Amino acid sequence: MTLIRDLDQASQVARGGAISIGNFDGVHRGHAVLLKQLRQLADEVGGPAVVLTFDPHPASLLRPDQAPVPLTWIERRADLLYRLGVDRVIACRPTAELLGLSATDFFQQVIRERLDCQAMAEGPNFYFGKDRQGDVEMLGQLCQRAAIPLRIVEPLDNQGQMVSSTMVRAAIADGEIQAANAMLTAPYRISGLVAVGSQRGAGLGFPTANLSDLQVLAPAAGVYAGQTWVGGTAYRAAIHIGPNLTFDEGQCKVEVHLLDFTGDLYGERLEVQFNRRVRGIVKFASVDDLRNQLGRDIATVRNEPLS
Repeated sequence: MTLIRDLDQASQVARGGAISIGNFDGVHRGHAVLLKQLRQLADEVGGPAVVLTFDPHPASLLRPDQAPVPLTWIERRADLLYRLGVDRVIACRPTAELLGLSATDFFQQVIRERLDCQAMAEGPNFYFGKDRQGDVEMLGQLCQRAAIPLRIVEPLDNQGQMVSSTMVRAAIADGEIQAANAMLTAPYRISGLVAVGSQRGAGLGFPTANLSDLQVLAPAAGVYAGQTWVGGTAYRAAIHIGPNLTFDEGQCKVEVHLLDFTGDLYGERLEVQFNRRVRGIVKFASVDDLRNQLGRDIATVRNEPLS
């Protein structure tokens, strides 16, 4: 499915359907509940199910120091949304002009005129327009005047708490990958470029791909079991995040050892999936102790199923 990058293009291919607007970062189970309702509305009005999201997050323009680290790069986010039954994903780049529209102007110019919206689905915490002046109550009034059906979808409950991107982000930042994955619609992934590292892993017998230019939030320091893909083939992966304490290195690194892979990955962009945390990082008394532990880590990862 194509990712629509601007509203001019959207006006040609995403009109006359049901729309949901939001960041949808991470595409978690709460989003899935909302999108199920969006799909039903689209079928009722006979048009496409459309998600209007933003890339980058509007806070990167309005409050750069408070902008959250993304959980998904935009292509990944779109793919996950399409898997949940969405027909069109519009990734709109926020501009001062767009973010400066009042709530009523945004509704009229974008929702009605550009997209010819026939139905909407939103969560109860939806805000729109300059300074977030529009809420679901105002949206309900605007939709009623325009004869546009609106469904406000209650968030999914997770042990007494609302499933949210904030909750997912906190779990990942704490290294609680299994908890995060339980809230997501697909296991968590990062994306990064393979850069030249210290070559120390190869010297230990466990060569690693050192990732730079990460596009999303890296989990907390630790060793993780996961997988990655090269040329369409899935490989189990042992992932080390954090400094190399045994060698007194303070720099935080993301190093990925692909089991049973041989080849040159320099300059390639890898997607790395996290399945579970194996252990924390420690300083070993000797290089031999480190090598032995790495061998045990690889044995543990080898028993992990590929998904």
